[in-house]
Order: sequence, then structure tokens, then C-alpha cells
Amino acid sequence: MHYVRNDMGFYSSVVRPLAFRLEAERAHHFAIALGAGTAWVAPALRPLLAIKEPRLEIQVAGLQFAHPIGLAAGFDKSGEAVATLASLGFGSVEIGSISIDPSNGNPKPRLWRLPEDGALLVHYGMQNDGAQTVAERVRGLRLPVPLGINIAVTNRGPSAPPLDPDAIVGEYVGAARELAPHADYLMLNLSCPNTADGRDFFLDQRNLSNCLAALAALDLRVPVFAKVSSLGGIDAVERVLSAAGNHCFVSGFMFNQPPGRPPTLRTPEATWRGLPGTVSGVPDSYRLAEFCTAECYRRMDRKRHVLIAAGAVTTAEAAYAKIRGGASLVQLFTGLVYEGPLLARRVARGLVRLLERDGFANVGEAVGSDVR
Repeated sequence: MHYVRNDMGFYSSVVRPLAFRLEAERAHHFAIALGAGTAWVAPALRPLLAIKEPRLEIQVAGLQFAHPIGLAAGFDKSGEAVATLASLGFGSVEIGSISIDPSNGNPKPRLWRLPEDGALLVHYGMQNDGAQTVAERVRGLRLPVPLGINIAVTNRGPSAPPLDPDAIVGEYVGAARELAPHADYLMLNLSCPNTADGRDFFLDQRNLSNCLAALAALDLRVPVFAKVSSLGGIDAVERVLSAAGNHCFVSGFMFNQPPGRPPTLRTPEATWRGLPGTVSGVPDSYRLAEFCTAECYRRMDRKRHVLIAAGAVTTAEAAYAKIRGGASLVQLFTGLVYEGPLLARRVARGLVRLLERDGFANVGEAVGSDVR
């Protein structure tokens, strides 16, 4: 296991410098292709990299997680490298966002590194291969961790006419119907800061309620989570709780970061001025989402609902703060670019030390301990 302990040194001194010589999106696609091409090695990796610590185990919406640190949607957009990713020590893997029809996403370039901040400027616009292709790709996969599938409305590009409300809801219903049989849970991406149709539509509670009512008619057999905008603060929390109140299939929520740039970027403004997209990986980008998570935890029925959080997670301390702030599960993505593919494993192992320090017998006891 010596090579596992020293993975960060090898990544930071060898892999990352080589990867950073490539344009950011090219490096991302290379990583996915590498993961897809090495799926045959996954069964051998699983026992070496799995986290087996009873104190970290947690049950969420009837699903068992070996630990709460998962891969966020956005890394493996079309489920190409799932088997390999699920063997790298994550507690769960979420793929997507996936839409009913394939999408090329936003025009290139659409991904930039901000190394001074350990961040990314992201404007992908939900590029993906479409629900039918992804369903075939993940059909029959047997993974060691829960697989989440994140679904969204199709981004048909800046010149496409806007969809009417019924069409938007219909796309979520179609994608859910196609993908639910192959998922352990679904995440409804109802708030994408980088597409026109996905940004503001569900800020109207009527649209949110109509979408959930249409999905209820599918009688889905897997837990469903709603990823919603944090814009509006407490109003956003009340809006989603009210809309979900009559729908037992909604297992919980995730609050998305608002679009834009945080004021604390260390990267010179000349580097990013005029570029589109939303900054990920900077703690200040997620303050409103963290506030909404805490307020939702205080207000929700905890026997019915749980919370998932993400954003700027590169250490056990950062993940632990989100757990103590109300999140039962924590996801990461941007940190992988700067810290390497075994980041989730290191974060999970660090959580054990923090739980011991604070006298928690298990991670479930720590959930919401700062906001009860």
C-alpha cells in the first residue's frame, strides 16, 4: 500500500504538470478516455482502494454508503468511465447531467483553469450523449458503490428557441423514465447556471410543482433528489420544501451555487475577464448554497428528507464542515484536477480522525451538529 500513501506526491510532481500542458477540456476528455479504457483493471483496484470503516458508513434514502464522500456530476458526463471511477475509493458516483436528447453543450472554449485559486471556470453547458445512449452504456453495471444519474433539460445551443414549460417538464419525465432503471438514485438538475433554459425556470414555484407532479406519475422505484438554485436564500428553501411537500418520492435536496464570480479570486482579472461561465472550487462561490443547506436542515422533515452538498472540497475539514452544516453526503469534482484521483479516499480517511476528535461514534451523529 506504499504507492497509495504516496499518490499525492506522484500526482503533483508528475501527472498534474503533464496534464496542465494540455488545454483544460482536452485534459478532461483524456482523463475520461483513460478511465474508460482501463475498466478491466477496476476489479483489482476495488479491494485496494475501498474504505472500510464502520464509523463512516451511512444510510441515505434507503441506500447504503460506505462513506459520505462521492463524485459529483460534471466529471463523467455520459457515464463512460463509471466502472473505473467507482473503484477509486469514492463512496458514490454521480454521472451527468444527462438530457433526453444528445447535446454538444456550449461553444468551445468552455473550460479554463484558475490555478492560483485551485479553481475552474466552467461553461460546458451540459454536453452529453443523451439518455438512450447512456442508458445502454450503464445497463447491467454492477458497481461497489451507489450510482447516481443526474438529469436535465437538453441544451440545444444559444440559437435555439426557448422551450415552452410543458416541453421542459416533458424532457425531465422522458429522461427519468429512460434512466431510472439503471440508477441507484436520480438527481434532478433543476438549476444549471450555464444554460438558458436551466437557469431561471424553476425559480417559479409553479414550474417546480408541475415538474414534480409529472415525475410522480412515473411511480419511480429509486430515490430522487432535487438540485435547486440557492438564489433567494430562505425563500429558495421554502419554495423547494413547499413544492416537494406532497411528493413522497423526493428524498432530499441539493443547493446549487449561484452563477457568477466570487469577489475573492486571486487569479488576475485579466485572465478571466470577458470569459463566460461559473467559477467552481473557490469556497466563497458556495456560501449561499451552504446557508441554504443549513436553513433547509433546520426546516425540513428529517425523517423524510436528507441533504447533499458540494463545493471546494479538498480536505477532510472542508467536507466535515458541510456535514456538520446539515449534509448527509458530500460531493467533489474540481479538487480532483488539483489533488488527484484518490482525493475522495484521503478525505474520507481524514473524516475518521475528525469524528474521533469530536466524540462522534459515527458520521450520522455529526450531520447537522452545527445547526440543530
